[in-house]
Amino acid sequence: MASNKPRILIIDALNMYFRAYIVDPSLSTNGQPIGGTKGFLKILQKLVRDIKPDQVVIAWDGAGGSQRRKSVDKNYKEGRKPIRLNREIRNLSENEELENKVWQQTRLVEYLNCMPVCQVMLPAIEADDVIAYVVGMSSLRGWQKVIVSSDKDFYQLCDDETVLHRPIQKATLNKHRIIEEHGIHPLNFALARAVAGDKSDNLKGVGGVGLATMSKRFPFLAEERSCTIDELIDYCEECENKLKAHHNILGGRDIIEKNYKLMQLYTPSFSPQSKKIIRHTVEEATLEFNKTEVLKMMNTDGFGAFDWTSLFQTMRRIVAEEAANGA
Repeated sequence: MASNKPRILIIDALNMYFRAYIVDPSLSTNGQPIGGTKGFLKILQKLVRDIKPDQVVIAWDGAGGSQRRKSVDKNYKEGRKPIRLNREIRNLSENEELENKVWQQTRLVEYLNCMPVCQVMLPAIEADDVIAYVVGMSSLRGWQKVIVSSDKDFYQLCDDETVLHRPIQKATLNKHRIIEEHGIHPLNFALARAVAGDKSDNLKGVGGVGLATMSKRFPFLAEERSCTIDELIDYCEECENKLKAHHNILGGRDIIEKNYKLMQLYTPSFSPQSKKIIRHTVEEATLEFNKTEVLKMMNTDGFGAFDWTSLFQTMRRIVAEEAANGA
């Protein structure tokens, strides 16, 4: 990922934390699960080693999730299956596991507070919107942005400066690869998914119309321009030999409009005050690295032996570069 441009790493924190929590079976020296916290830091170490960022932003979902989206659809994200741990040994009760999961996440925030990274968590705002806003910040124009998440919602943010790194799928997607693989331009991905729906967020789509059908029946979605719902509806109405997909879309306009409101990240909607907080956090934060405290916490939490050299080297480099730029 060689580039002369400054590079910012933007992490969908909860997505990465849950991945670590589910798959990393690490136990502390006193026998308590610690894989969510330790696993996140291990993933972070690999990311900063491979991507070599000049700045790191870690976006958390705010308490209560997106109130804006829930006001549009009260069933948004309802009915999600509980997290299942990918391991054979389970040494805690269900309640103890919940307490441990929350403790690990809280502890992780404390670790990251000792590192030169920007953490953003705003009440009732999802990380998706925070990330979308950061990507579009004018002060980061000319930077290479690397979003880290397995969430397909971020396809729509990929452009000439922004790529999506999906660790679980071991794939890094840019604008051109998304068009090649899906036949849909990132500018039109929210529209296509509004039609197709998203089971993971409990959003029902138009019956019988998936992304493959959208690409096949509406080739103009691959063009580098933002297509509108009106344009899609007009196309279906004017089609002489209407297929089932055309009829279903014509009958599903309400579903498409509601889904688009929930899915689109092109213009994240939250208060000017929240936007100001994000800008200040990313642009004005004092970046410091308290290695001594991090090592002390790792010892207290029973991390055991692990080589954190490249993580610590990157953290020191970010601090040094910040100091040089501010001189």
